[in-house]
Parts: sequence; structure tokens; C-alpha cells
Amino acid sequence: MAGAMHSSVGKVIMIESGDILEFDEMGARKAGKINVGRVCIDSNSMGDVVEDLVIRDRRHLSEDGIVLPIIAINKLTGKVESSPEIVMRGFGASMSEEDGFMDQARRTVMNTLESSSDEEKGDYGMIKEKIRQD
Repeated sequence: MAGAMHSSVGKVIMIESGDILEFDEMGARKAGKINVGRVCIDSNSMGDVVEDLVIRDRRHLSEDGIVLPIIAINKLTGKVESSPEIVMRGFGASMSEEDGFMDQARRTVMNTLESSSDEEKGDYGMIKEKIRQD
């Protein structure tokens, strides 16, 4: 018995994160690998793991934020159908309705629309760029 114990002393098995180490009466050995690490789940999906691209986009969004004006413009007449809706994502609570940022953004968009011709408003690319610049 002492000889059997002595022969296992000094045996080393190098394993890395995710390696399966299996023990039985014969000893220990590597028995495959499993995926390990952080797993991010999208609450809008059916339990799917979120891809790296989505994580990267969300990281950018959390750092930089986005302001998106939604405007209904009649393509034929160039007339604005309703007041712009402003959607913000990725900003902290400091930029909210209370500090007037949304109202100022809405006014900026309306001023751009009012100073644009019906032809400019009918050209999606042109009016989008004018609003973006303003």
C-alpha cells in the first residue's frame, strides 16, 4: 500500500479554466472541456446568449448614448405631420425631461424643419443630415 501511495506523489495534472477533471478509484484525469466565463442573456430573446457584436454595441451605447428624433413627414407634400418624438438611450438620469434637454432637442428639430423647404423635407437623406448637424 505504501508503494502505491508513493508512486502517485509528485504527479501533476495541468488544467485550465473549463477543463473537466474526473476522479475515480484509478486516480484523476482530464475528461473534456466545457464553456466557462460570463454568459449574457438578452431579456428580449428566448434565452439566447448575446453575441459579442451586441455586447460591443451596448457598451458603446452606454458610454456615448444616442438621441433619435422620430419625425412623420408626408413624402408627397413635405409637410410635417406631427411634433417630433425624441428617443434617448444610454444617458444617465442627468439628461431627462426635468432639465429641459428633451424640449430643447425637440425645438432644435422643429426649427430645422421650419427653415427647410418642402423639397428638402421630401428628401430623406438631406433632411436627416440637416437635423443631425443642427
